[in-house]
Amino acid sequence: MAQNTPDGRTRDTDHRAPTTGTGRPTSRDVARAAGVSQATVSLVLGDKWRGRVSERTADTVRDTARALGYRPNLAARNLRLGHTRTALLVVPALTNEFFARVHTGAAAIAAEHGFGVVIYPSPDGTGPARDPFASARTALDGVIASSMATEALTAFRGTDLPLVMLDSDPTDRTAAAHVNLDIGDGIRQTAHHLLDLGHRRILHLASAISSWTFDVRAQTLADTLNPVPDATLHTIRAPFDIDTARAATEHALTTQHPRPTAIVCDGDILAAGACKAVRRLGLGIPEDISVTGFDDLTLATAVEPELTTVRLPAEHVGRRGMSALLAILDGRPPAEGDLPVELIVRGSTAPAPNPEP
Repeated sequence: MAQNTPDGRTRDTDHRAPTTGTGRPTSRDVARAAGVSQATVSLVLGDKWRGRVSERTADTVRDTARALGYRPNLAARNLRLGHTRTALLVVPALTNEFFARVHTGAAAIAAEHGFGVVIYPSPDGTGPARDPFASARTALDGVIASSMATEALTAFRGTDLPLVMLDSDPTDRTAAAHVNLDIGDGIRQTAHHLLDLGHRRILHLASAISSWTFDVRAQTLADTLNPVPDATLHTIRAPFDIDTARAATEHALTTQHPRPTAIVCDGDILAAGACKAVRRLGLGIPEDISVTGFDDLTLATAVEPELTTVRLPAEHVGRRGMSALLAILDGRPPAEGDLPVELIVRGSTAPAPNPEP
């Protein structure tokens, strides 16, 4: 059975896969069934057809390939083109929801361009992150590192792999591009919210991890509170672990006099630990102590009262990071500018008890 093709020739419309030596349809089979050349099949399935063949012909080739069950030999094509169409996403942990969302965003953009994303954890974000491949240069087209200390990425330095760093020190010139959130603005929004509620005795439950993003939070909080004459700030540190954060907060609340009226936490996980500490001491949230988080994880609305926290557009970070890598690979400048963040006010904050005059 035959019919005319978009370019006026006839083609076989029986889309059953032809018999080949491997039993699998080839690009030659697709070309024969679609009534076009193998070069046209290659252009269409390689997404390089625009301006070279008509949209109607491209649709015909795609429909024919789909009907035949044809899958291109990506390994052979990538070897021929000299790239793997694979990016490595390095994160501090696989269990943190923020990094899962970053991966979701990066993978979505990657899929639109025929790329894959391999995710790889480097504990605590300080590393060192070992090269998970025999040779990253031969296995990857680029690396995206999220919230990692620069010294953790030594395994990928000294190669010509482009490196895109997310939520990291923008002065690090070894990265080809940076994608940052406006972390400082998030802390400023939090501090002004608490100051407006009359809080002056602030406890900062900071991350025990030393990295740019947490250094910015600490410095910005101190800079915001310092000009306020009656404001005091005390900082304690804890790993991103609820029980350790609870213990550190309990110790601080029982040893500091007068007691803090608000706790600013570097993350929602730390905030969950702080909330447990407050309750174990028989105090109320927010009537005795207000608590704030950072990230706006699902956890923020699972606790009671729900957590006032800074919402970070994690998926957007991943999308921007993958887009930056693709731009670099194409020789284009990546987008610039920090991504905005937003303070989400919920039930864990309220006016300070017995505010000072």
